Amino acid sequence: MHISAKTDYAMRAMLVLAHAARERADAWVKAEEIADEQRLPRKFLEAILADLRRARLVESLRGAEGGYRLAKPASAIYVADVMRAVDGPLAEVRGLRPENVRYEGAAAGLQDVWVAVRAGLRAVLERVSVEDVANRALPKPVQDLVAELQGWIPRY
Repeated sequence: MHISAKTDYAMRAMLVLAHAARERADAWVKAEEIADEQRLPRKFLEAILADLRRARLVESLRGAEGGYRLAKPASAIYVADVMRAVDGPLAEVRGLRPENVRYEGAAAGLQDVWVAVRAGLRAVLERVSVEDVANRALPKPVQDLVAELQGWIPRY
């Protein structure tokens, strides 16, 4: 699976906002502050924040006291929500959803593999909230996956 820079930056921004919300419920954080803290390109971050706003994951307020904040509690925002907001569906095959791909002959069973891949992604990404990541308290099944040594070994 390829995790895009957009998704990585979006998650980092969401974690900064979650931290700010934990400190003060009405905290607005400027894009510049997020960019500086996380060393992100500001213009790219602003485009990502616009995507997150359109997905209703963050709110924005203009002005000197404005900025961005989470639109709902960090516990109600999942990694999958953030990924979909900035990159679209979790799993696609040639731009199609796995259930819409058809194969014939020797490749007839391939659709099942792609559907299973999507289910595996969902099993992690729809279970881990922004709050879980911020608190470094992943759900037990996800912790078990992290603990598996094979997950840490690259394969080419």
